[in-house]
Amino acid sequence: MTDPDRPTGQRAGAIGVAGSPPAVPAAVVRGRRRWAVPVAAFAIVAVLGLIAGLVIWAPWQSPPLLRPAGLMAGPSTTSSVTFRWSRPATGPPPGRYLILHDGKVIGSVPGTVMSYRGTGLAPATAYQYRVAAVRGGKRSAASSVLVVSTSTPPISAARLQGPWTVSIKIVRGRADLTGSRRWTESWLASPKCAAGACAVRLSGGINGHKFKTTLTRAGAVYRGKIRGNVFPCGSGSASFPMRSTLRIRVTVTTAWVDNRAWTASSWAGTMLVSAPYTSSGAYYCTASRQTATLSGNF
Repeated sequence: MTDPDRPTGQRAGAIGVAGSPPAVPAAVVRGRRRWAVPVAAFAIVAVLGLIAGLVIWAPWQSPPLLRPAGLMAGPSTTSSVTFRWSRPATGPPPGRYLILHDGKVIGSVPGTVMSYRGTGLAPATAYQYRVAAVRGGKRSAASSVLVVSTSTPPISAARLQGPWTVSIKIVRGRADLTGSRRWTESWLASPKCAAGACAVRLSGGINGHKFKTTLTRAGAVYRGKIRGNVFPCGSGSASFPMRSTLRIRVTVTTAWVDNRAWTASSWAGTMLVSAPYTSSGAYYCTASRQTATLSGNF
């Protein structure tokens, strides 16, 4: 049934909204919000990626400083070693190289130099070295370890010094002697040579008698002479001294490094004893000669 007071063409339920735009469905509004979030996220990612690209490819950044490689030993002497290396494989050349020994920096060379010579070293000794590069205040990792050794000097260059335990054995003329034909003495060679081998002052005992003499040096051979009572004439209360002449000759047989010096560690030699005819009262001893072998060890 039609209401006579309602305008024609207007339906019930539309009172008060005539002429207003139709409401947007909630589903459409939510849809607009849902699409707005991904667009903003993509924009942020794109900007960050661009910034990251600029940082990675920035031309003002230096490439990483790599460690030196290819360490190789060079010529050596009894007191020095040399070695060389290669510059880092990539990047600008270093400003300088540091030389390390036992983990400590002992020297450096300019970046244009790729070799080093160590001096003042002990002979016949192995040394370990590493090299690190420095550029712009930054230091690379150290190279791998290189082991180089100084040369071994000849035996003839060894110093004869220090205390010795000396074994003495009579090998000729034993018939003229009584008592032991073999015994041990303590000898001392001094002073220490300032540099290299040299003549020495030898002191100690022989058959219970003290002596001092100088040993001259010729290569590995040392010679000296002693005058004194070594083998007395007779025994007991009837004995009296004989002034004998002893000629000592020793040759260094082995050597080692002692306190950085190339030093004799053993030697062998001979001792010739010549005694003249000697008498005292009713007693006398004929002239005699003995030969003894010597061997010295620390």
